[in-house]
Amino acid sequence: MHLIRSTDIALRVVMLLATDGGRLTVDQLADALEVPRHHLAKVVQRLQRHRFVATARGRTGGVGVPAATLDASVGAIVRALEGDGEVVDCEGPPCPLRGGCHLRSALRAAQSAFLAVLDGVTVRALVAEPAGPVLLGLVPPPRPVGAP
Repeated sequence: MHLIRSTDIALRVVMLLATDGGRLTVDQLADALEVPRHHLAKVVQRLQRHRFVATARGRTGGVGVPAATLDASVGAIVRALEGDGEVVDCEGPPCPLRGGCHLRSALRAAQSAFLAVLDGVTVRALVAEPAGPVLLGLVPPPRPVGAP
């Protein structure tokens, strides 16, 4: 699976805001993530539309994460931003393999498995210590030195 760049940035924005716990401006987020401001503003707008972030204007304004977002699954965020499209477009130009092809169903299964793993991960878990593959249960935790 491959996430589009704006979804990658969106997940990083949510994680950064969840870690910070306060409000950051679009400029601060753009600088921290090394993303052009106008691109980051569009990502924040999409996140706001789906209620994963809250924004406020003015001197004390900025972008923040509502409490509910901390318990949102990463799968829910990815679905909201990526949509429900399939990995391949079998409805496009006529395919000579269309009648007997099993690729579409295999890719659907892979996409479902990908999202199922992300459904088991919350934003809170992403910003908790320790983070990474151990937290997700994908690899066993490291054994102490000298352990069998």
